[in-house]
Amino acid sequence: MKVLTVGGAMIDTIAIIENSAIERMSLLNAGTSYLLLEDGRKTEAIDISMHCGGGAVNTAISFARLGFDCATLIKIGDDRRGEQILASLAEERISAQWVLRDGRAPTGSSVLVSSHDRNAGVFTFRGANTLLEPEDIDDRAFAVDLVYIANLSNEAARCFPLLVEKARAAQARVAVNPGTRQLHAHSAAFKTALSEISILSLNRHEAEDVLSLLDRDVPADDDALPFPGELRLPRLATRGLNANGRTISVRAFFRALTGEGVGSVVLTDGKDGAFAASNGRMIYCPAVEVEVAGTAGAGDAFGSTFAAYIALGAAPDFALRAAANNAASVLGFIDTRSGLLARGELDGRLAEARAPPHVIGWPL
Repeated sequence: MKVLTVGGAMIDTIAIIENSAIERMSLLNAGTSYLLLEDGRKTEAIDISMHCGGGAVNTAISFARLGFDCATLIKIGDDRRGEQILASLAEERISAQWVLRDGRAPTGSSVLVSSHDRNAGVFTFRGANTLLEPEDIDDRAFAVDLVYIANLSNEAARCFPLLVEKARAAQARVAVNPGTRQLHAHSAAFKTALSEISILSLNRHEAEDVLSLLDRDVPADDDALPFPGELRLPRLATRGLNANGRTISVRAFFRALTGEGVGSVVLTDGKDGAFAASNGRMIYCPAVEVEVAGTAGAGDAFGSTFAAYIALGAAPDFALRAAANNAASVLGFIDTRSGLLARGELDGRLAEARAPPHVIGWPL
């Protein structure tokens, strides 16, 4: 099958810091943590390394390793970082036919500072990623089975409706993983395109941004989900989603989005696992336990793997398990690509008799 990924391309510089070398402050009520860097002080690192990343590149590598004929539509600068991106694509046999080079800005880059629980703080320079324009988008690029649109940066997000339109005109399935900035700055364009989205992948924070776009008369659904006693009740099943003073259940959120015409919805919540809705059914999959080396790229692995298996005709339950296992593999590495599994290896893991995780479901 053929797939086109669209979105960002970055060079990630990852610094791993010993816990004792950097302070962490946690806000219990807000549920957030901060790494504290002292002004004017040099902090020793365990390691500093550079890697190719960005939503479109990460997902392209994921699809390629899962056996798809893959191309990517990205914009990079006319610089050495851009050459690194092209070399990475070539190594994975990903077509660079639709890669655009623009001398007006450097290739995007990020600096990740990782310590304590390895959930890195990220400094991002979006660079050429912001320069994607309608005239850059060639109809021929969309002659594929699946178009996966990752987070679009700044002005490039204005192209989102056009990308969806061209994909649907080519009769390609459309999978989307928007970012928070895109949802805030271009909310109207995103909401208008909902009925054309085949697969929508969101984390909890992105889901709450999407909730703020939905009509306020969406029923909250206070019915408790029956949960097997051997499974720990995930937080989202009890707290629901919150935005602008309103709270609704995960099931109500899924009902609202599928009612808008979205085919399948995936909602991830880190170590608390993931929910999905498809074909009138809601399912839950616990996270695969793994020693975390880095969290970067896990969301891209999850969303692309779910979309890949759905495109290949797998049942949503199987696709969700595959996504959980591939994301867990990525968590075992500091970068976004080293842990991405080949199709045979991932299928082998899923075929094991007692392979976790086990999916449960309810009528939507």
